Amino acid sequence: MEDMISVIMPAYNVQDYIGDSVRSVLAQTYTDWELVIVDDCSADSTVDVISSFDDPRIRLFVNEKNSGAAASRNRALREAKGRYMAFLDADDIWAPEKLEKQLSFMKEHGYAFTFTDYRICHNGVWQPYAYRGPDRVTRRIMFNYNYFSTITVMYDAETLGLLQGPELRNAEDYALWLEAGKKCDCYRLPETLSYYIKHDGSLTGVSKTRLLSRHYTLLRKGLKYGPVISAVLMTNNLIHGFLKKFTCRKPESGMPDLSFLKEPPDETEKH
Repeated sequence: MEDMISVIMPAYNVQDYIGDSVRSVLAQTYTDWELVIVDDCSADSTVDVISSFDDPRIRLFVNEKNSGAAASRNRALREAKGRYMAFLDADDIWAPEKLEKQLSFMKEHGYAFTFTDYRICHNGVWQPYAYRGPDRVTRRIMFNYNYFSTITVMYDAETLGLLQGPELRNAEDYALWLEAGKKCDCYRLPETLSYYIKHDGSLTGVSKTRLLSRHYTLLRKGLKYGPVISAVLMTNNLIHGFLKKFTCRKPESGMPDLSFLKEPPDETEKH
């Protein structure tokens, strides 16, 4: 376990969810990690929840002003000390073997940029399928659609360097992957190791019209494309997003074992 993994976690007003997110990191079978949390001036008890965990691998930074998820994620990447970067949003969780299996997959095949399959839980109800992407995602394919969730990604910073995405308020993670795609392709680890906890008010609950608008803003302001090219790429993205419903689902029934969230390790959380 000589290669440290930096877990990048922006946080904002997630007092009800971040405890489980942190516990899923503490439960990882791979233990050489640091959790870099950047709080974006939360108005609730998010910082108090984070501070209740007593583990030196958890590093908390607080922005001076509310700056958005992109700026918080960029700051966390600048503060990170590990060789490998993994991403977990503050209301989502991982399976305990996620980091260990993904790092082994990368080392075995010599990959620098990877993602896992993921499953969604919406307001406590688990969807009866998981999402998968193509086994290999080139930058051209990435322009078609963002086939993987942020929480599934891990990359080798020694190969890709320090990545900093445009500081947009939305779709900033997609811009980061397009930047990484300039340097190497992204490969799929075909296991469901990441869990997207969707709840009312989360981004996945936003209307399709607003999501399209955000994607257009990403292309125009983040990537600096002209209006015609941006419109064409947005339409292409819409088509592939529709096709994803038929090509990128795999059946998975029942609820995953989340018993590791119930009792955190005694040595890592205050009681």
